[in-house]
Amino acid sequence: MSGLTHFDAQGAAHMVDVSGKDSTHRVAVASGSVSMAPETLALVTEGTAKKGDVSGVARLAGIMGAKRTSDLIPLCHPLPLTKVAIDITPDPALPGVRISATVGTTGQTGVEMEALTAVSVACLTVYDMLKAAQKDMVIGPARLESKTGGKSGDWQVSTP
Repeated sequence: MSGLTHFDAQGAAHMVDVSGKDSTHRVAVASGSVSMAPETLALVTEGTAKKGDVSGVARLAGIMGAKRTSDLIPLCHPLPLTKVAIDITPDPALPGVRISATVGTTGQTGVEMEALTAVSVACLTVYDMLKAAQKDMVIGPARLESKTGGKSGDWQVSTP
């Protein structure tokens, strides 16, 4: 199990001890999307969805998701988040919405999982808000775009 820090020498799952790590400023950005019919996207852009402001509710849900990551992912540390920003952009070419989450902290472990959770929860909320209009919307892909800080340094997804 070498290289997998969430497993001990016997292969049992455990929460990593980060007490010896330096506290640094860390930021992670994740992205995702929800593809839908143009008519469903119009409910978002025109503000006529029956459940209300799709983007506003999804933005708040993403923020709440980031804050609750350690309650959802068993081996994640609870972190004092210093920033959670969710951007929701309608994309007629998709058609659908593209969602980006930027999460920051100053601490001993990164916020990649918080950014990915924020994007996932925001995407799920878009689906929930619009499912009465369209049940076959497609969520994803969701992925980490970049991260800064920590022992492993900065990382950014490679773009072809």
